[in-house]
Amino acid sequence: MAAQIAEQTKVEPKVADDAAIVFEDVVKDFPGAARPAVNHVSLSVKRGHLVILLGPSGCGKTTLMKMVNRLHEMTSGYIYIEGTPIYALKLEALRRQIGYVIQDVGLFPHMRVEKNIAVVPNLLGWDKPRIDARIDELLKLVGLPPEEYRRRYPRQLSGGQQQRVGIARAMAADPATLLMDEPFAAIDSITRTRLQDELLRIQHTVRKTILFVTHDVEEALRLADEIVIMQNGEVVQYDTPLNILTRPANQFVSQLVGAEDVLRRLSLLAVKDLLEPLTSQAAANHALSIGIGDNLRHALGLIMSSGSDALRVVDEAGNPRGQMTLTALRQLTSDHPNTLLPPDGATT
Repeated sequence: MAAQIAEQTKVEPKVADDAAIVFEDVVKDFPGAARPAVNHVSLSVKRGHLVILLGPSGCGKTTLMKMVNRLHEMTSGYIYIEGTPIYALKLEALRRQIGYVIQDVGLFPHMRVEKNIAVVPNLLGWDKPRIDARIDELLKLVGLPPEEYRRRYPRQLSGGQQQRVGIARAMAADPATLLMDEPFAAIDSITRTRLQDELLRIQHTVRKTILFVTHDVEEALRLADEIVIMQNGEVVQYDTPLNILTRPANQFVSQLVGAEDVLRRLSLLAVKDLLEPLTSQAAANHALSIGIGDNLRHALGLIMSSGSDALRVVDEAGNPRGQMTLTALRQLTSDHPNTLLPPDGATT
């Protein structure tokens, strides 16, 4: 291991300009294990993308993520952060430039919210006015008014509120990269959906590079720019949610995400996945609009009830973003002819 670290401090970056995290032939062996936990994984995470690591328990997804901030040391291979091999950085420096959010939050119970968020900025020697401004900024960003929540202790917060503070703490020093290890797994389903919405809103605002571990397929499809599907320590598909649902790499992927169930497919994909430029006169003039984050099953219902072959797509502020057409829905389900889609030339 020492020889590998010495070698990696001398390695010249070999990564693409838009890559924030790169895994190059990464292997992790645990003593006594029958096979590697991570087996020769190579992949690149684009800067500003939210990438989900998805798979069943024991597939290697958490191990792969924890090697980024060296909570696990890799057996062999290379990992780069912004073009620099991780072993070329001191451990403290590496971890301070990477935000980390875990399932049980890990807030310090004896510290108020403001002190929890300020941990890393204090370590970095920020002055008090800068820290105070950052605390207020982050609490507003995660939807917790600072005048109400700054002085509370973790025990005075709900589970969802604690998780929001955990996200704020991870972002305190404005790291370019966030690692999120099943952060919403212990939260009830309603709060979980709200936190997912909040994460998407935050990501739309700040565009961090996020590596997010989950075993929840619906969460992965809802949040991800791209998804890494792992099995037995290996990557079996790395693709967009749309491609994973419509063109699964093998039977394992198909069964994992329920790709054969067309109605489930429409429920899990968002309108944004079929977004087109606003060229249809019907969509431009039609009274019916749909949100860019709504699911395709809802879009199909609107199309069938409206008599139109296209819907206008709008963002959260109601601004037109494009259109979604019946033709695109037909193409998406072309390998499943026995669906509820109307035939060509009919919308009702």
